[in-house]
Amino acid sequence: MGEREREHVRVAVVGSGFGGLGAAVRLRREGITDFVVLERAGSVGGTWRDNSYPGCACDVPSHLYSFSFAPNPDWPRTFSGQEHIRAYLEHVTDTFRLRPHIRFDSEVKRMSWNGERLCWDIETSSGSLSADLVVSATGPLSDPKVPDIPGLDSFPGKVFHSARWDHDYELRGKRVAMVGTGASAIQIVPSIQPDVSRLTLFQRTPPWVMPRIDRAISDAERWLHRQLPFTSQLRRGLLWGIRELQVQAFTKHPNELGFVAQLARRNMARAIKDPALRAKLTPDYRIGCKRILLSSDYYPAIAQPNVDVVASGLTEVRGSTLVAADGTEAEVDAIVFGTGFHVTDMPIADRVVGADGRTLAESWKGGMEALRGASAAGFPNWMTIIGPNTGLGNSSMILMIESQLNYLADFVRQLDVLGGRVALDARPSAVRAWNHRVQERMKRTVWNTGGCTSWYLDASGRNTTIWPGTTGEFRRATRRVDLAEYDVLRAPAPKRVEKKAVKKAGVDA
Repeated sequence: MGEREREHVRVAVVGSGFGGLGAAVRLRREGITDFVVLERAGSVGGTWRDNSYPGCACDVPSHLYSFSFAPNPDWPRTFSGQEHIRAYLEHVTDTFRLRPHIRFDSEVKRMSWNGERLCWDIETSSGSLSADLVVSATGPLSDPKVPDIPGLDSFPGKVFHSARWDHDYELRGKRVAMVGTGASAIQIVPSIQPDVSRLTLFQRTPPWVMPRIDRAISDAERWLHRQLPFTSQLRRGLLWGIRELQVQAFTKHPNELGFVAQLARRNMARAIKDPALRAKLTPDYRIGCKRILLSSDYYPAIAQPNVDVVASGLTEVRGSTLVAADGTEAEVDAIVFGTGFHVTDMPIADRVVGADGRTLAESWKGGMEALRGASAAGFPNWMTIIGPNTGLGNSSMILMIESQLNYLADFVRQLDVLGGRVALDARPSAVRAWNHRVQERMKRTVWNTGGCTSWYLDASGRNTTIWPGTTGEFRRATRRVDLAEYDVLRAPAPKRVEKKAVKKAGVDA
């Protein structure tokens, strides 16, 4: 397709999870309909489409884990399962008429900034296009991470990651290894334990686990929320307020989390009676340093006779034998990896080429950083949803996404006010100043002082993932775009062609 024939849109959104669908809705509400949503899969849902493992559910209450502009009075449980959240996202897609904008099976292969035309040239698996503005909403939990373990390629059994669950493989009666003890693993273990013949859990670091107070939401409650919408808003507000009050303990006074640690120990003691097993499962770092997990059936499942806990990471595979760092061996038929995602090294960063010809991954080689979690220096008219230091340790990411949608809306308004072919590029000094403030606040937090190694930290040990404040603070910080933090780029003026005077030859009178 030639340069003149290439399709051009005002905005290209990458991804159709909560962030991408939220961006699409916000663009429509701002009166913008010239946009596309590029989705690599064949349906919407993002994380909640990809993660369909047994027991998959959210650890944030349902009424808080939904858009404020699309309340759902019919959540069936206080903590929703994967199928209910995915159905909610399908409902949002249809309610706001987003399907005509979505390009399924269109994985972004490369996007490059075109400095002459002030737009992004985008290559996808289904074709090429260009866009004035790109909104990257691929999410940090989209690309599974499987450790490079010697001998894994020669394992004769079944191997898959929790986010790529093989539903055609029957685990019943099998010897199964669960590698990892994160949020996915503590839901998978109790779901498959009754069916497998033997379950071996490879635990590099034990998690802190609190009881999950889940229950069915009654018909009366749902009727009330449908008839009186303010009751649903009130419920959401109370859930939000409680979590806002908890932030101080995580960010400024980690010692106050001691009471929470006592509750977690009691949760373990109720189910784990064996002192040796309890010692294996007891963390040696401060609660909150790693993500606090919620489960009321994880410990009871681990206490069953067909479960073995190996308090060491998996280091080698010899045929069907798995070998841990402490020398423990286990014969298994299948390996399930619950080893997380590429969070601080997102693969999309290798596919984004900025104004100076460097990829975003190269620009972030020393660590991810973006102005107000959205704009990276050298990448004009490019914004990310759930960018660096926008993650949360105790509340709903939907709150952070909506704050970033406010910032996106004002970004588009500023472009309109400036007029013409124009782009905004975050100034390096503004990005550094913002990141410095964030990292200074991070120094006192439990995530940095709790004595653990977590997926919140990048390869150099810097926390580039979590927001060290309340969601209210972040919303205020992203309410408006400050043009003083950006360089304004304008398309070069067209070259003028000077006409030279032509003298006519004549005959003197």
